[in-house]
Amino acid sequence: MKTVMVLVLVVLFQTAGNLLVSRGMKQLAVTSPWETTHWFSFSLQMAANPSVWLGTLLLIIFFVLYAALLSWADLSFVLPASSFGYVLNVALAHYLLLEPVSMSRWFGTMLISIGVVVVSMTGTQSAEAGQEETVSQRGLPG
Repeated sequence: MKTVMVLVLVVLFQTAGNLLVSRGMKQLAVTSPWETTHWFSFSLQMAANPSVWLGTLLLIIFFVLYAALLSWADLSFVLPASSFGYVLNVALAHYLLLEPVSMSRWFGTMLISIGVVVVSMTGTQSAEAGQEETVSQRGLPG
């Protein structure tokens, strides 16, 4: 249950953080940030944008939760299951940020959704269970 709750938080923080950073960056009035004459202006605008700051904070929280999740759950479960955030990112970018999303992108998003369902049906295995199985197979005391 702990894994599922933290996984939901990971997906929500990652999605909200990405949306806020994207929104904030699109609000910047810079034509080409790669020209050296614009770097300072670009940096100041970015640092003054509350959406960028809040989004970055949410992404930091996402990373801490994600790292904690990986400490007790299998990467082979966490990575595909947390990729549902990509599905949410596409949908919310379309509906909240009004980004155009092509049919091929929607199709790819649907494939990710199917993969998430398949992976989530496998459940999680703890690293300790795998170690105990190996020790008992060798006949060594656990």
